[in-house]
Amino acid sequence: MTQPQVLQMGVLPDWDEVPMRNAYQMHRYFEADNKADFLAEIGSGIRAIATRGDLGASAEVIAACPALEIISIFGVGYDAVDLDACKARGIAVTNTPDVLTDDCADLALGMWLALSRGIVPAEAWARSGDWAAKGSFALSQRACKKRAGVLGLGRIGMAVAQRLHGFGMEIAYSARSPRTEAGEWTYIADATELAAWSDVLFVTLSATPATRHIVNAKTLDALGTEGLLINISRAQNIDESALLDALEQNRIRGAALDVFEGEPALNPRFTKLSNALLQPHHASGTNETRRAMGQLMRDNLAAHFAGQPLPTRVI
Repeated sequence: MTQPQVLQMGVLPDWDEVPMRNAYQMHRYFEADNKADFLAEIGSGIRAIATRGDLGASAEVIAACPALEIISIFGVGYDAVDLDACKARGIAVTNTPDVLTDDCADLALGMWLALSRGIVPAEAWARSGDWAAKGSFALSQRACKKRAGVLGLGRIGMAVAQRLHGFGMEIAYSARSPRTEAGEWTYIADATELAAWSDVLFVTLSATPATRHIVNAKTLDALGTEGLLINISRAQNIDESALLDALEQNRIRGAALDVFEGEPALNPRFTKLSNALLQPHHASGTNETRRAMGQLMRDNLAAHFAGQPLPTRVI
């Protein structure tokens, strides 16, 4: 039987590459020097796209694949896939939720603790010899028993809030509507009002056109000079220029970020900031989670070609 043809948008780990090459005829889009010519040559036979959340699939790529039936994403984010083009043609889109929730929540709290307590510069202080030569490291701020706002109480937001509860934090959240599973946590619908209430604001919501720059200059000013911002969601949820201004002008105390516009090429203004903790978009970057993500991506493809229900369908 002829193997289905799959367009591979980017590099995948070997534990996914090997079984996918065994099951499908793979076409490696990311290796093509002239991508338009490549799609013109093989696009008519493509029935599936295997992509990553950061790469997605543009309207142009989708249009070049007239037989396309499914886009399977390695990652939870699907904002880089042209969903309107998929809906218009009845193309299924799947992602890999749940399996990365715990790791993302863990990193969010790790970034918060590191930023609050100055763990990274303190480590450098001890390692460099400054401790012996110059004395004790500067005092930091307490992390626990403060007010934490969670902007977006989905899977990851809920996991973050549950962990924060163990630190004695008072918790408020923003979502489309109050969540019954949030119990006694405070519901604050407006992002700016949530920021004004918070000592630390965790951004954990999905990226949609409606959430673009939901954290902006007004939100940051509401967070205030003692406030901390932690972004474990998507870069587009924050107005990066406004954030850089706020950090440079000390209008907020600090920010910890795992995502950036134009990554991996960071705005050089970030690298000069002592009040920013920068991470290389690795919230889900553990062996256990990446294996589970790959398995779920492949499970969605296998289910589709077997005519079975898709495990984690977006549309």
